[in-house]
Amino acid sequence: MDVLTHLFVGLHIIGIASLLGGFLTQMKAMGQGTARFVPAMLHGALTMLVTGVVLVGLNEGDGQSVNHIKIGVKLALLIVILGLVYVKRDEEKVDKGLFGLVGLLTTANIFIAVLWT
Repeated sequence: MDVLTHLFVGLHIIGIASLLGGFLTQMKAMGQGTARFVPAMLHGALTMLVTGVVLVGLNEGDGQSVNHIKIGVKLALLIVILGLVYVKRDEEKVDKGLFGLVGLLTTANIFIAVLWT
């Protein structure tokens, strides 16, 4: 079970790297007002959602305690991120504020995962 959990943690990290990396590659364009949500951001967010749900299930199934409030907050942030990226994925330009919000929520999700114990 540990190997499976570690595999999904790795995939979860790849998802967050894809989401954050897609955001960071568009930072210069955001300054110019031409930023857009790249496919890597959508795929990263979807990967995070699927692997996160699997990780919660694996931990619950293994009898480990899960902080459901923390998971709920992280899930809520991810659903907002997914909604924004999915709806605006085909637009050539995304508003700076909206694009920045996705970056902020992604960063907040990372810090919640690391700091909330």
